[in-house]
Amino acid sequence: MSDLFGGQAPKPGASYSAADIEVLEGLEPVRKRPGMYIGGTDENALHHLAAEIIDNAMDEAVAGHADRIEVWLEPGNWLAVRDNGRGIPVDPHPKFPKQSALEVIFTTLHSGGKFSGKAYATSGGLHGVGSSVVNALAARMEVEVARDRQLFTQAYEQGKPVTKLVNAGAVQNRRGTQIRFRPDPEIFGKLEFKPERLFRFCRSKAYLYRGVEIRWSCDPSLIREGAETPAQTVLHFPGGLGDFLATAIEKKSQVIPAPWAGEANFPEEAGRLEWAVTWLEDGDGFLSTYANTIPTPLGGTHEAGLRNALVKGLRAFGELKKEKRAEKITAEDVLAGMAGMLSVFIREPQFQGQTKDKLTSPEAQRLVENAMRNQLDHWLAGDPGMADNLLAFCIERAEERLRRREQKETPRKSATRKLRLPGKLADCAKEGVEGTELFLVEGDSAGGSAKQARNRETQAVLPLRGKILNVASASADKLRANQELKDLIEALGCGVGDRFDANRLRYGRVVIMTDADVDGAHIAALLMTFFYKELPQLVRDGRVHLAQPPLYRLQANGKSIYAMDDADKDRLMKREFKPSQKVEVSRFKGLGEMPPALLKETTMDPKRRNLLRVVLPTEERARTADLIEALMGRKPELRFRFIQDNAATLDVEALDA
Repeated sequence: MSDLFGGQAPKPGASYSAADIEVLEGLEPVRKRPGMYIGGTDENALHHLAAEIIDNAMDEAVAGHADRIEVWLEPGNWLAVRDNGRGIPVDPHPKFPKQSALEVIFTTLHSGGKFSGKAYATSGGLHGVGSSVVNALAARMEVEVARDRQLFTQAYEQGKPVTKLVNAGAVQNRRGTQIRFRPDPEIFGKLEFKPERLFRFCRSKAYLYRGVEIRWSCDPSLIREGAETPAQTVLHFPGGLGDFLATAIEKKSQVIPAPWAGEANFPEEAGRLEWAVTWLEDGDGFLSTYANTIPTPLGGTHEAGLRNALVKGLRAFGELKKEKRAEKITAEDVLAGMAGMLSVFIREPQFQGQTKDKLTSPEAQRLVENAMRNQLDHWLAGDPGMADNLLAFCIERAEERLRRREQKETPRKSATRKLRLPGKLADCAKEGVEGTELFLVEGDSAGGSAKQARNRETQAVLPLRGKILNVASASADKLRANQELKDLIEALGCGVGDRFDANRLRYGRVVIMTDADVDGAHIAALLMTFFYKELPQLVRDGRVHLAQPPLYRLQANGKSIYAMDDADKDRLMKREFKPSQKVEVSRFKGLGEMPPALLKETTMDPKRRNLLRVVLPTEERARTADLIEALMGRKPELRFRFIQDNAATLDVEALDA
C-alpha cells in the first residue's frame, strides 16, 4: 500500500520519533566524524593535527608576541610544541564562569582569540576549531601555560579534562604555552608521526617568517636509517623566502642573474606579502604559495594576483620596448619555467575546505596584484638587459605554444625539412615504422655519444633534460606545459590520450637508454610511467624497451668483458678470470663518458646488444595500476625506496634484438 505521496507505507515496527534524534554534545561530533574536521583518518590527517598546534604557536610569533618555538618528537608517538608567547589565558571565562578560558578553548568548538581580530591581526589557525579538534582526537593531551610568572597545567583524554586547572607554582624566565599530545589509536590505528615530514614542515615555517627561531629535536630512535632528518637543530632563516627558493632550486641554471625577491605591506594595515621568483633555463618550474604560513597547494586568489601582476607587467614592458610579440604572452608562458614562492598575511583568511588547501579570500587577488605590479615595474626598469632576456624567454615560450597548437602532430618530412626539429631530435633517414628506432637519452652529453654511435639510417636520438615530469602526480596543465614531454610527443607523431592514432606513429620501437645507476633507473621509471599513463597502447604492442648499458668494463691480457652491475661484476670476475690475474676494472660514470664506439658495441648495435621489453600483464592490470599510483604518485619517499631496492629487477621481459 502506498502513502499519499506515492511512497511505501511504513513497515510494522519501524518507528521514527523524537527519541531517534541523536544529539552529540561537546567534542563528540569530532570523534564521531573526524573526516569532517581533518579530512580523514590517514597519514595526512594525522599530520594535520601537528600542523594545527604548530600553526597556533606560529600565530603568536607572527603577531609579534613570540620569537621562539620548540618542537620535539618523543617515543610513543608523543609530540610537544612550546612557544614563548603570551600564554593562553587561564582566568575564568565571562560566558562560562565555572571554566577557565583555557578549558573552554580545548573543549569547545569555535572558541578562541581569532574571531574579532583584536588578539591576532593575521592568523592561520582554524579560529578555535584547531585546538579543540586536536584535543578530541588525542588519546591524551597535556597543557602547560606559563603566565604572569606562574605555571598552570591541565590534562585531557579524548577531549575531556581528567584534571582540573592546577597552579603548579612560580616559574622564572619562562612564558608561553606548551602542548604535548599523543593521537588516539582508536582513531588513527597504528599510524605514527614521520620525523622527516614534521621536520620539513617546521623548516618551511621558519622560512616563511624570518623573525622566528624554531628549535627542532627528535629522539634518534625514531629517525630511519639514511634519512637526512637531524636529531636536533635550530631553524632560523633571516633571508626568508629568498633562502627558501635558493634551497629549492639548488644550482639550476637561471634565465635571470638572481631571483627577484621582495616584500610589501598592503594598504590600511590589511596585511603584507613576501615573494621570491626566478625562471629556470631547463626543466619544469613550480610555485609554492602560503597564506598566514599555511601551505596552499591548490593555490587560490593570492596566486591569481601574482599571475596577473607578472603577465600584465611583462606585457607592459614589451609595449614600452615596442615589442609587439609581447601581446602573445599568457600566464602559461610566464609560469611554465618559473620557480617561485609566495607568502601572504591577511586578516580573516577564507579557505576552501577544513584542510585549507586553497585560499578563497576575494580581496587577496587585488591586494597581491597591486602590490607586486608596482615593484615589478621598478625591477624591470632597473635592469633593462635582464628584463630583455626575461621578456625574450617568455616570448619564445608563447611562440612555441602557438606553433604546437597549430601543428600537434607533424609528419616527418615537414618536421625535418621545413620546421625546426622538436627539441634536439636527431632523426633517422628511413621513413616509416618498420625497422626504425627512437632512443631517449638523458642529457646533451649522452645524446652526443648516442648520435655518433647510432645507425643514421634507422636510429633516431632525442636527448631529454634530466628527470622529466612525473605524470602520475602532475595536472594535465603541467603535462601540456612540459617542454620535454611535448618534444617527445611531437617526435613520436601519434598523439596521446584520446588523440592517439597508431597509424601516425613514426618509429617501430622506442628505446629508453639511461645511465646504469639509481638516477638512471629513476629517469627510466618516469618515462615508463609516461608511456603507461599517456601511451599505454605502445606498451601493449611491445614497442617500448629499455637499453642495457654496462656499468663496468673488466680487462686482462687483451680480454674485455662488460658487467651490468656489482653483482654481475663479481660473478664475471670469478667465472672469466683466474684468481692470480690482474684485472683492470673501469666504471662508466654515464653514457656521456662512454666512447661512441663502445656505446654502439655494448648498447645500440642490434647484432650485439640486449634490450628489455616493457610489458603490461593483463592478468595483473589492477595491481599494476595500484603500484604505479602508490610509487609514482604523491609519496616520493616510497618511490625513492622502491627504485633503490628494485632498479635491477623491474617487471620487464628480456628480449634479444
